[in-house]
Amino acid sequence: MIKKGMSLSLSLLLILAICPRVYSGDTNHDTEFLLRSAGEHIRNIAANEMGTSGLTSGGEGVYVTEMLTRFYGKRNYAPAWAGTNGSFPLAETMLEIIEEVHNEGLVPEYYHVRPIEMLVTELRREGVLTSDGMAELDLLLTDSFLLLGCHFSAGCIDPVTIDSSWLATRSDLAVDVILDDALKENNIRDNLRDLLPLHSAYTRLRQRLLQLKKIVLSGGWPVVSHDGVLKKGAHDRDIATLKKRLIISADLEYSYDAEENRFDNELEKAVIRFQRRHSLYPDGILGPDTLRELNIPAERRLRQIEINLERMRWISRYLGHRYILVNIADFRLDLVDRGKNVMTMDVVVGKPYWNTPVFTKAMKYLVLNPFWNIPESIAREEILPRIKKNITYLAEQKIKILGGWSRDAGEIAPESILWEKMTEEYFPYILRQEAGPLNPLGSIKFMLPNKYNIYLHDSPARGLFSRNSRAFSHGCIRVHRPVDLAEYLLKEDPAWSREKIVSSIKSGEYIRIDLSRPINVHIVYLTAWVNDSDILQFRGDVYGRDEKLDRALRKKPSTLAASLINQDHAEDRRSNTVMSDN
Repeated sequence: MIKKGMSLSLSLLLILAICPRVYSGDTNHDTEFLLRSAGEHIRNIAANEMGTSGLTSGGEGVYVTEMLTRFYGKRNYAPAWAGTNGSFPLAETMLEIIEEVHNEGLVPEYYHVRPIEMLVTELRREGVLTSDGMAELDLLLTDSFLLLGCHFSAGCIDPVTIDSSWLATRSDLAVDVILDDALKENNIRDNLRDLLPLHSAYTRLRQRLLQLKKIVLSGGWPVVSHDGVLKKGAHDRDIATLKKRLIISADLEYSYDAEENRFDNELEKAVIRFQRRHSLYPDGILGPDTLRELNIPAERRLRQIEINLERMRWISRYLGHRYILVNIADFRLDLVDRGKNVMTMDVVVGKPYWNTPVFTKAMKYLVLNPFWNIPESIAREEILPRIKKNITYLAEQKIKILGGWSRDAGEIAPESILWEKMTEEYFPYILRQEAGPLNPLGSIKFMLPNKYNIYLHDSPARGLFSRNSRAFSHGCIRVHRPVDLAEYLLKEDPAWSREKIVSSIKSGEYIRIDLSRPINVHIVYLTAWVNDSDILQFRGDVYGRDEKLDRALRKKPSTLAASLINQDHAEDRRSNTVMSDN
């Protein structure tokens, strides 16, 4: 009886002691015996250890135990990768794929590259493996394919906890079925590649990863050391270094005067290009903010791209023909229709301590002249102290006290409440602010029902849209041009012209309008991407999420992580929802 927690190699030795090899002298017969024996090893290991303990193979954890067991169970535990002659014809290809995953920003060592390499080397040298070697190589190859398939299609980090999530059920694809098809088609490379995100944004960023790797291997870019400000017309010895720096990052074309210490028109244009790529004020002047971004090492920018490739793997593989994408880190909304960006506008997102979550949901309706059901936390922490200080605050702000959350909930008179007994811990009332210029939702609210109660809406605080960094809300997303967005979403409904929308807003009447075609809203957090003009963009990490994700990606997987799953997280993945990487 194999004990739980026993290593794969020791398990195999015990099985071999019970079932010793018998060679007939007939090569075909010996190979058949080895394959049958390897299958028995796999069966015994699966029956005794899979899903119940930290199964190890070659000293490494086997991670996707549940899916791996299902895969072998369907084939009666016969080896999947070993050919009829025991040659493992696709092992070399799988090894190459694992060694190349660094081009996706992943770590080959997390996918059994060393033990597989050792076994493949032995196979090359001996021509055939022992039955225990066959079983071990087969299991490792299968686990590597399944794990990579899940990571390609859904990411390798659990965005809920920012922890390594090595469990296959995080993927919404049956990767074990895909593996079976890949082996039958003798084409594991294309089947794995097809699991990567389908949207062009991933492909474009991946290409920049490869380009930046070449820059890093060549020594990166120089540090620009300068005290003070440099602008057009200046002559300074640091200008030659500035030109070299901008040439390497392709912001400045190489020219004959690249060594000169003169700040000319071309250099000003290059600085502006760099500033726009980093969301800096595009004045063409080398000041402290621009200098700081210039001197971020190429290695750090490379890692930033790897981090954002992982975030792109969290996003739905297929964004849809028509969708809204909100990038929190860029404070921007894009509406895409059949591959074309038809509308772009600034947005205001949550403050760092009220951060906007990352998820995908369908926008189903919008509301004109919405009232605001004030969240309990805001009511207790922010509104209650103002009421206790000045009871007229309620009337001034057109806030009603209600006995429930429904639209027709009964109103409670403020004077009937013993305000001195109300505290942040005890406030059993609901506050609702009526529609109007004081309402922070503005004139339109765009609804995408979700468990975070996050939506898009107008805002009376128009001045905030002129700020460069726009993290000011309690989590919801304020849009700069709500009427334009509403007009586009309702353009197929003849009852709702722009004029009708504007006149209905002026009426002050609460109106709900269902969308004839709901539209997916993808709320993402990207600090590096390549835009539609093929220009690499970098943004500041307003929520400090890059560092947390970086740490998580550097952790080697453990078998414990593979044995745990939160059912709520699985449901979120199946419903195409990605959570916040807080």
